[in-house]
Amino acid sequence: MMRYVGVDNMVRLVGAVGIESYLTGLAGYIEEDFRRWAEFEKTPRVASHSRDGVIELMPTSDGKLYGFKYVNGHPKNTRAGLQTVTAFGVLADVGTGYPRLLSEMTITTALRTAATSAVAARYLARKDAKVMAIIGLGSQSEFQALAFKALNGIRRLRVFDIDPAATAKFLANLDGHGFEIEVATSAQEAVLGADIITTVTADKLKATILSDNMVGAGVHINAVGGDCPGKTELQREILLRADVFVELPEQTRIEGEIQQMGPDFPVTELWRVITGEATGRRARDQITVFDSVGFATEDFSALRYLRDLIEGTDYYDEIDLLTEPEDPRNLFGLLAAAPQAAALGAR
Repeated sequence: MMRYVGVDNMVRLVGAVGIESYLTGLAGYIEEDFRRWAEFEKTPRVASHSRDGVIELMPTSDGKLYGFKYVNGHPKNTRAGLQTVTAFGVLADVGTGYPRLLSEMTITTALRTAATSAVAARYLARKDAKVMAIIGLGSQSEFQALAFKALNGIRRLRVFDIDPAATAKFLANLDGHGFEIEVATSAQEAVLGADIITTVTADKLKATILSDNMVGAGVHINAVGGDCPGKTELQREILLRADVFVELPEQTRIEGEIQQMGPDFPVTELWRVITGEATGRRARDQITVFDSVGFATEDFSALRYLRDLIEGTDYYDEIDLLTEPEDPRNLFGLLAAAPQAAALGAR
């Protein structure tokens, strides 16, 4: 039998733990795995692009456990009442090849993306950062806000979205969570006075959500929305002024904001900053960009965290995904021993 965490159990689990506590615990696992970066197999995700979106597989292994995530990104889905992003993941034992955990990862992806953003900001944003602008108030926005509150103490938000319904949803969802929220009438207005700017829009196109003249000295930019070829949010000139930090350069140069730049454009891998091999923020007036596209180790961390959290609880089901014949060499015997389907033959 294999453990399975479906949507209902995931909702129950996060509710029981508390979303800010969940994000804090998840961030600890993500940071721990960044610190042991050298142990992981690392490859850009395998992507199948279409006119309307992308379907991706994101695998990695630390030699003991193997994990992968299936995830899609289809911005037009919301017009049909569907999610832009859906996902599921598997954690398996390398020694036997047996999968041990199957889980929903739509909610989990939102949680791990937000937790990774907040971890990066610990090293890249100014220590006295107090105000964050969020441009784009879709399904990821509340998670980002709560992660930055839980991990970095951000309580003042300046927000903007072109869709009033998205803004109303955001305000309703975060009511009572201890934020001071100011709704701006434009992206330009939203970034005024912000120490951190999070861009998290959904459209699959090369957009200028943030232009060079909107970014002042000392700002940290958490660029989340640009995450596939042909999809960016930042004006190119911002990257020329900033120090850019990435997860895996080979993947980010294809999918991130730096797809706008040449192959020799300098970037720093986040794991090097976390381990102390490289410097993150070195000056108060430095502009930093976390060009976040999401990497498989973060999903691995999320699955590992979930595996540990559900131990000894009832927040999972067991499913018979794997065969267990009495004689491992006699797989056919399982069929031979089954009751004959006489009714089917008669039909």
